[in-house]
Amino acid sequence: MVVRFWSARTTEVRLPDYLRHFNDHVLAHLRAKEGFIEARVLTQSDGVVVELIVETLWASLEAIERFAGPDRESAVVAEEAVHLLTSYDHRVRHYEVKVREEHRAALSSSSKSPPQSQNSSNPDTTKTVSS
Repeated sequence: MVVRFWSARTTEVRLPDYLRHFNDHVLAHLRAKEGFIEARVLTQSDGVVVELIVETLWASLEAIERFAGPDRESAVVAEEAVHLLTSYDHRVRHYEVKVREEHRAALSSSSKSPPQSQNSSNPDTTKTVSS
């Protein structure tokens, strides 16, 4: 698995519009790509300027290429999003996931699914942890 990181800046005033754009348009586009797993938008604000980090998780670099094209380090930014941002990185960074744990009980107290750990250096190794 590979994480793709992209960062941008906006204002407190424009942040809700960007998040709406992300939810309404970007997520639908990502879900349509084979190999897309999940996405997060992280923010940090000084009260005026908001830094965004968009983190997407992919099954492989090949899946990222299906999304971004052959220059997979090139940022994919829709024209509508450009107008909502004060600046953005034109290049992204990719990191291979070596350890990943998902603790489902923390996500939903009503969930009865046991947490899972995955060692991504061997993608076929998934263990279920029971208590």
